[in-house]
Amino acid sequence: MSTEPTDKPAAAATAPAAVPAVEQKPLVTYDHFAQLDLRVAKILEAREHPNASKLLLLKIRVGDLEKQIVAGIKGHYDPAALVGTSIIIVNNLAPAMIRGEESNGMLLAASDANSVILLRPEREIADGSRVK
Repeated sequence: MSTEPTDKPAAAATAPAAVPAVEQKPLVTYDHFAQLDLRVAKILEAREHPNASKLLLLKIRVGDLEKQIVAGIKGHYDPAALVGTSIIIVNNLAPAMIRGEESNGMLLAASDANSVILLRPEREIADGSRVK
């Protein structure tokens, strides 16, 4: 049995699905970006939207403020498992009515052809903390 290295590549590890070419959006200035109020929020309650098949209603706490956001993550996350989770949100997004429910912010998530993942703090930090 030989112990010499071979030129054959090792078996490839399972990699995430490839993302097609990235769409280029217009450039924004730092001043424009700085207008976004990105915050850590704690999910207090999560339930299915009564009038939509892909939406969840999340009651969140951002510092001393509690509010609701509507998120298109149904089917990717079990609502009960989200309770107590910290997420990153756009805190100063203008309110919007989505299928009859008011949404007061937007969570940040990444997606590819197969999945959606929430952007979360690496470790515990107080809800309401600013994302810089």
